[in-house]
Amino acid sequence: MPNDLARPDHDSRVVAEELRDVLAETLAGHRVEALAGRVARLIEAYRSGSVPASVILDDPVTVAAYAAYRMPATVAALRSVLEQATVAVPSLRVRRLVDLGGGTGAAGWAVAAWAPELEQVDVLEQSEPARTLGARLARGSSVAALRESRWHAWTLGLSARPGAPGDVADLATLSYVVGELPDALRHEAVATAMAAASTVLVVEPGTPAGYRRVLEARDLLLGGGFEVAAPCPHQLDCPLVGDDWCHLPAHVERSALHRAVKGGELSYEDEKFSYVLATRLPVEPYAARVIRHPMIRKGLVGLPLCQADGTAAQRLVSKRQGADYKQARKLEWGDCLPG
Repeated sequence: MPNDLARPDHDSRVVAEELRDVLAETLAGHRVEALAGRVARLIEAYRSGSVPASVILDDPVTVAAYAAYRMPATVAALRSVLEQATVAVPSLRVRRLVDLGGGTGAAGWAVAAWAPELEQVDVLEQSEPARTLGARLARGSSVAALRESRWHAWTLGLSARPGAPGDVADLATLSYVVGELPDALRHEAVATAMAAASTVLVVEPGTPAGYRRVLEARDLLLGGGFEVAAPCPHQLDCPLVGDDWCHLPAHVERSALHRAVKGGELSYEDEKFSYVLATRLPVEPYAARVIRHPMIRKGLVGLPLCQADGTAAQRLVSKRQGADYKQARKLEWGDCLPG
């Protein structure tokens, strides 16, 4: 039941630790109090779920606060999805990444931590301060693809994506982007991602509003000939619509800088996110995914599942079921069950 998700011969923690150190070194010139004040405003905007009236990342201090506050959480969420991609799309190898609306480049760091074959990263972002800081952070990496990443001034609806016609990347990411766009541009963003790569990942906050935006993107991807690889074990309508919403947690280890700018004391937090991973590559079918924390009782495990037949149900596994029970006790929120 549980999945061995590790990519061989690749220590992803090295990249995560490198990002922590590069962030601390690069942002050392900013007063923590100033960053914390901007973070408070960013958190308010992030949680509101409303489309911003103007560009949020419009000055160097706000961009620095954003990098300190959001990059660790975004990297954790994307790495969690990519680990699932190892099971759901076993043939996926990301040599070229296109990060649409990439901010300060978190997606590149996440993919570099997962894909040792990564060769090229193109980040498309409208904010000049974000591009400047993101490129500076990337130059501090030991990963050649990050150091040599290409940063493009890009505004959805106004700029063409870089690359020759027919030049298709392995992965296009839209991480925490579509929620900042009006409806018409959301559709264009997903269409641009579909044209840019053979596999598309859309990530949004793990809120009811974020989940609805992911469902919209999922419909567009299915309509464009992509197959949903995760989190859904099926291509049917989401069984949670109207009753619940699909979201998952990612564990975020907080650095001293991250704790300082957020005013937190714990050394970790959980990033809740909703996502869809869709592809033109072969998808490995699986039976179900755990969509909430399992219920653990003496001699009994309750697994809340989204199932391959398009239904959601709670499966009870008792101690009398022996090996299945032992395996069920190891499952966590977000894990998939093989077919």
